[in-house]
Amino acid sequence: MEALLLSFPSSIPSPHSQTLTLARPTNPLLSLTPSHGRSRGTRLPTVRSAISRSKKEETVEAVKQNLDNCFLLAGISYKGFTVKQFQDLRRSLPENTKLIVAKNTLVYKAIEGTKWEALRPCMTGMNAWLFVHSEEIPAAIKPYRDFQKERKLEENDFTGAVFEGKFYGPGDFKQLETMPTRAEIYAKLLGSLQAPASSLVGTIQAPARDLVMLLKAYVNKLEQEGGGGGGQ
Repeated sequence: MEALLLSFPSSIPSPHSQTLTLARPTNPLLSLTPSHGRSRGTRLPTVRSAISRSKKEETVEAVKQNLDNCFLLAGISYKGFTVKQFQDLRRSLPENTKLIVAKNTLVYKAIEGTKWEALRPCMTGMNAWLFVHSEEIPAAIKPYRDFQKERKLEENDFTGAVFEGKFYGPGDFKQLETMPTRAEIYAKLLGSLQAPASSLVGTIQAPARDLVMLLKAYVNKLEQEGGGGGGQ
């Protein structure tokens, strides 16, 4: 055992103090001093921090799941939005779109290392994220444009988007909003197949996306003709 010295002032005027000697237990569990293994400032993880970490993981996973079969991912500045505005906006969106409110850091964690990482330039401010699970991009964007104009939310614009691996800034959205629909592309490309060779050459020089649609349309045309011929 170690000796513990405690000093008390003497009630009798004296130049000396009275000293009481106690035995200090050597058992560390009964020690009067903090354990050497843990500093005073160290705290054990709380239940709240564990729940917070779990929610963050759930958010990252939700973003990853919505990236499956996603054709376009866009950020929307929602600063100043009310709960009712969010509810009204969600009701106005088509079924093939999904609106998620998540921190930029969590979204970036989900898209890092993928083609969606191009969205990084708009990872500032308060963003809600629009996942479009349809090739009809203009039709998917239009509901928010209508909502924005109706509520006079000029400040709450698109902050950016990624489509086919390319980043579109706020000033580039006109390109996305005026893209032809699938039906329009099919009609144009099928018409090109029946047009003179010069028109077909012009079609072949079209963007890669249009060529893919051309091949799909041509395959569908052959299948329909094959199916019709087999029934005669």
